[in-house]
Amino acid sequence: MRPNGETGAARPRLRAPRHRVSRKAVTWWLVEELIGTVLLLVPQLVAMFFWDAGRPTLVGTSIATAVLGAVGCVVIPRWRYRVHRWEATPEAVYTRTGWFVQDWRVAPLSRIQTVDTKRGPLQQMLGLATVTVTTASAAGPLEIPGLDLEVAQRLVEELTAATQATRGDAT
Repeated sequence: MRPNGETGAARPRLRAPRHRVSRKAVTWWLVEELIGTVLLLVPQLVAMFFWDAGRPTLVGTSIATAVLGAVGCVVIPRWRYRVHRWEATPEAVYTRTGWFVQDWRVAPLSRIQTVDTKRGPLQQMLGLATVTVTTASAAGPLEIPGLDLEVAQRLVEELTAATQATRGDAT
């Protein structure tokens, strides 16, 4: 029996995960930022063309959108790559995600209910996948975005085998 009165195996502790996501995730996040910037900028440019192109408000917001979009395209993908980390051990899955607000999570294998893979069109083009580990936690599932497809498939297989072999109630 431990000092806190618990018995059994030690609980996994929250710690920094070891693995980075794929380097190709930077390209994925860059394209997402570009799409978002274009979707904001095009209506502004159309409005400038059809309305009075000399309106300072339209010109100012278009310039601000272009500048902020360019800064976002340069900074955000690289920053996200630096902070997104993951690791799967025989005891737990560890994640750290977020580019501004960071979310550190740990899911003991005995609590894992499902392990899924998600691939959007951009991820498919780049050979990437997102692995989602669902537990009974009120905080929601753990997501590991931007993994190479082969790494994601291997992780899903390993976690599925490990959770089937781990005693626990997955709640």
